[in-house]
Amino acid sequence: MAKSGLKLPSRFGFLLINDFTLISMSSAVEPLRMANRISGKEFYSWRTIGETGEDVVASDGLSVNAEYSIDDPDVLSDLDVVVVCGGRRIADSTTEPVIGWLKLVSKRRIALGAICTGTYILAKAGLLDGYHCSVHWENISEIADLFPKVSVGRSVFSIDRDRYTCSGGTAPVDMMLYLVRRQLGPEVSAGVAEQFVYERIRRSSDQQRVPFKHTIGNKSEKLIIAVELMEANIREPISQAELASYVGLSLRQLERLFRRHLGCTPSRQYRQIRLQRARELFQQSNMSLAEIASLTGFVSNAHFSKSYKELYGYSPSAERSGSRGSA
Repeated sequence: MAKSGLKLPSRFGFLLINDFTLISMSSAVEPLRMANRISGKEFYSWRTIGETGEDVVASDGLSVNAEYSIDDPDVLSDLDVVVVCGGRRIADSTTEPVIGWLKLVSKRRIALGAICTGTYILAKAGLLDGYHCSVHWENISEIADLFPKVSVGRSVFSIDRDRYTCSGGTAPVDMMLYLVRRQLGPEVSAGVAEQFVYERIRRSSDQQRVPFKHTIGNKSEKLIIAVELMEANIREPISQAELASYVGLSLRQLERLFRRHLGCTPSRQYRQIRLQRARELFQQSNMSLAEIASLTGFVSNAHFSKSYKELYGYSPSAERSGSRGSA
């Protein structure tokens, strides 16, 4: 989700929270650096900010210099956006001084952003009420439960007016490349991706892949094993009889298990897993429809196309061409 009629930011302040995830922070900064290099101009600038101004220790134990503290009088000078960089144990690392300072940032009409669990801090400060946001898949349920006024989804990143949120990991690369493309053009953003050997730039509409075990919790160990077997056997699907035998159930028991917890039959769940993989291949590769159908266990292109349209509402060819709305 990317919707913003406002001026896009070029001057960034990265607020480093104790135990922040270094890979996410680097994935936000490095595209800006490379965009400057490729464009031949210092279009982007950034600074690091800490609560006290002392070095901030990342989750991997490395210390990063904070150039400013939140109390420095000129910390917000010439900034377009402050991005909160979160990581492990974010609730324990959220302090009242930081909450108060972020509210001040908002009052100054400076945009706010968050990567990884930094979204939690903005939500706790009430600065995401009425906004759509992204957060790492591990924290989606927590954010939704704790902050009902916040619309949280599985998008890789979200830009909603003056809020820039990202799921974490290397996803900040995608959000920054979106900004680079909008501000400096597609040639520069493509050049940054090439320098990083980044084969596919994800869109804000792309969803995080959430591990099945996380989505259902501890409802049934046999169900988790069955679905993991499906995910491991996509090209050559195993029969329901084999699946039932692996998990120590009868066919009838297996079907009841899936209906009780997932509301569908094992065969329907299996087909959905294979089609999800097919969609990833359409988005991430140049393989033909026939190749993708074969790699995901479909015996005919016609059956594959029919199943794909039933699940997604548009044909595989529309997925590839990007003309989903007319499909």
